[in-house]
Amino acid sequence: MADLSHFPITKRWPAEHPDRLQLYSLPTPNGVKVSIMLEEIGLPYEPHRIDIGKNESWLPEYLALNPNGKIPAIIDPDGPGGKALGLFESGAILLYLAEKTGRLLPHDPAARYQTIQWVFFQMASIGPIFGQVGYFYKFAGREIEDKRPLERYRAESERLLGVLETQLEGREWIMGTDYTIADIASLGWVRNLVGFYGAREIVHYDKLKRVPQWLERALARPAVERGLTIPGQTP
Repeated sequence: MADLSHFPITKRWPAEHPDRLQLYSLPTPNGVKVSIMLEEIGLPYEPHRIDIGKNESWLPEYLALNPNGKIPAIIDPDGPGGKALGLFESGAILLYLAEKTGRLLPHDPAARYQTIQWVFFQMASIGPIFGQVGYFYKFAGREIEDKRPLERYRAESERLLGVLETQLEGREWIMGTDYTIADIASLGWVRNLVGFYGAREIVHYDKLKRVPQWLERALARPAVERGLTIPGQTP
């Protein structure tokens, strides 16, 4: 049985199954990337709910795993060389799991790097920009009288959706016929933008054709349906 006792996070969130990959997360657009990935690849794992509303990601035990205080993070008891590995940053975790299992990342070198570029596109652009729309349109920022920040992020979100729309021309998935970590990286953020953030109208989502069809296909995948609710509410 794997010994994860040297990870302080396991003191607050004990592992019932230490031989399984440990997931510390919440069903946010970043969090569901990893739960969806794990459901897609079928790797056994144990989820732990980190309640960011209660600032649990800033507890010392969590910061020992992710000093940036964000979710998600993982511990893989069977990391490289058979040694336990702690990892944070959702994009890095997607790449790690894809390479560990040989799933959802093309083996062809050119296609592999092209897939990675779309993961980076989400990490650098879609996530930060859509998140700002959420802040200025749905959350505390909506009370700010000056609407120029909202308009800046709204317009950029609309532009980024247009980039996806162009990429999806003649393609079922971002990389073509194959569903990859590029799709997993972005689907939760697009879903949140037009759903939870309620920004569907202001980013003119319904003027698009290919992005809504892509999102509908993604959300119909059983692994995506499951991953969007993991970790669930604690009893």
